[in-house]
Amino acid sequence: MLALFLFTASLFRVVFPLGALALADASAPAPPTLSTEQLTSRLSSAIETLKTLRCNVKAQERIGSGINRAQSIMKISYKPLRIYIKNQKGVEVLWVSGQNGGDAWVYPAAFPYITISLDPNGKLMRGNQHHTALQAGFGTISDLLSTTGLRQNDAFSRSFRYTGDTTILGRTSHVLRSDYPQFRYVSYKAGRNETIATVADRFGCGEYRVIERNGLTIGDKIPEGKVLQVPNAYGRRTTVCVDPKTYLPTMVQVNDDKGLFEKFEFSDVVINQSIPLEEFSKDYKGYKF
Repeated sequence: MLALFLFTASLFRVVFPLGALALADASAPAPPTLSTEQLTSRLSSAIETLKTLRCNVKAQERIGSGINRAQSIMKISYKPLRIYIKNQKGVEVLWVSGQNGGDAWVYPAAFPYITISLDPNGKLMRGNQHHTALQAGFGTISDLLSTTGLRQNDAFSRSFRYTGDTTILGRTSHVLRSDYPQFRYVSYKAGRNETIATVADRFGCGEYRVIERNGLTIGDKIPEGKVLQVPNAYGRRTTVCVDPKTYLPTMVQVNDDKGLFEKFEFSDVVINQSIPLEEFSKDYKGYKF
């Protein structure tokens, strides 16, 4: 899970969809019924093989010293990627692979009430939020469990354990949790052609905290040799609740050294049912583009 910024900043905070949910810590989890390896494999496979997704998302993201809360509805069709998002304030975002020069169409639901085209990776759409609109859905969650060729250490991805089942808002979920007490910020000297994205990939920490901690701006080039403060993992404690029928996440919560970093809840999830192409068109009935 995401966003309009600067003059639309308050609007797009909702786009990266994921939400406010309290785990029922008071109830003792049931004994594990499958292995950690089975659960992580099924979760990753369920995400990677998605064809379409409809869902509602509630999100909490820590921005500075505050928590931004948002709600949105989302439609996604994969291969090729098509994304439609509408938040609770009426802001709408449409991005379709191969169209509009790579930009998203954005209806701000505010004066001057005209549709604009924005780079989904640019600072207007990305400012003050953890993720981009193109990361809507479950892709970021899959990244938590995997490693890449750049990753310096895979200890965080290997720290997840299936801890049993719990009930959240009347729904049974498998609980996959990472406890990573060694989470901390470390010094890193940027190499040649280093970007915010490559630094985040090296440490598996996400781009937002690299930007925030080092006073960077989206799109900044990092000079070779610049010393950055970078998290050595994505979180100190990360909890992923997984639907035992679909093996897709129902909730994700990440805490770091400052407490809650982000929390997402997915509801009314419908997967792999055909979404008509016209629903990814600016002219679709009910859209304001």
